[in-house]
Amino acid sequence: MKTLILAEHNGEALNASVYQAVTAAQFWNAPVEILVTGNNTDSIAQQAALIAGVARVIHVKAEYLAHPLAEDVAQIIVDIANEYAVILAAHSSYSRNILPRAAALLDIAMISDVLEIQPNNTYVRAIYAGNIHTSIQSTDRIQLITIHSSNYSAADIITNHAEVAVFQAPAPQQKSRWISETRTLSDRPALSTAKVVISGGRSLGSAETFEQVLSPLAARLNAALGATRAAVDAGYAPNDIQVGQTGVTVAPDLYIAVGVSGATQHTYGMKDSKVVVAINQDPDAPIFQIADYGLVADLFEAIPELTAAIQKN
Repeated sequence: MKTLILAEHNGEALNASVYQAVTAAQFWNAPVEILVTGNNTDSIAQQAALIAGVARVIHVKAEYLAHPLAEDVAQIIVDIANEYAVILAAHSSYSRNILPRAAALLDIAMISDVLEIQPNNTYVRAIYAGNIHTSIQSTDRIQLITIHSSNYSAADIITNHAEVAVFQAPAPQQKSRWISETRTLSDRPALSTAKVVISGGRSLGSAETFEQVLSPLAARLNAALGATRAAVDAGYAPNDIQVGQTGVTVAPDLYIAVGVSGATQHTYGMKDSKVVVAINQDPDAPIFQIADYGLVADLFEAIPELTAAIQKN
């Protein structure tokens, strides 16, 4: 039996986590296929076909999939699910929206945010915001999982194209409809793949201050901006840059936490960072317990000084 990967993309390029999902899928030593849905997504399907280890790309395209809804993509998965022993995706808001619906329709369990895949359909995942690891074994006929992408390396790109098979899209479900979307356009690196991430907390005080204090440093370091849930809830930063258990999981080479207390909800999303630097005025802030380097200082003084020092160098 084969393994199917649900591909996430932005209409122009595959999400980097798709390459990591392909690496995770190699565990089963079975043919790996990628499902690409959308409209005008031929180039996306071709990108998927160039990933090492991919045997076939299933391309389902239709006008109504230009803005894919969870009900429609879940039905596409259900229609082809019996060909596969494993269905997986990277753990993200996209997959968390679609795969539980597919699992319910297939009457199987979904196992989310898998850290490690083991023999006999056994998986290690984190609970209690990463403080405890637990092993789960599934006896379902189809294994449906999402993986913690930062735990897996990205698959290589090759020159030989895998087969791209175009499947007819089923009729739309019409249980929900797409109305509009708001996109944040930025010249900064994407948060999920950035080598350097600078995150701010609620202590920055306002959306204007958040941008004024952190943006110059991010520009100097070619870094992505992140935020805590408290900062997002307060309206200081957009929801799509929230780092944490209910946001984006990142694993950059350098993570700079500015005015971040270190709540477990947030640290779960950045604990795989190679080097963590914390700047906080409170010497007892929990973030210092996981930081490789800590600076007890007023962020409104420390960040401009750090930015100026980098400019001089």
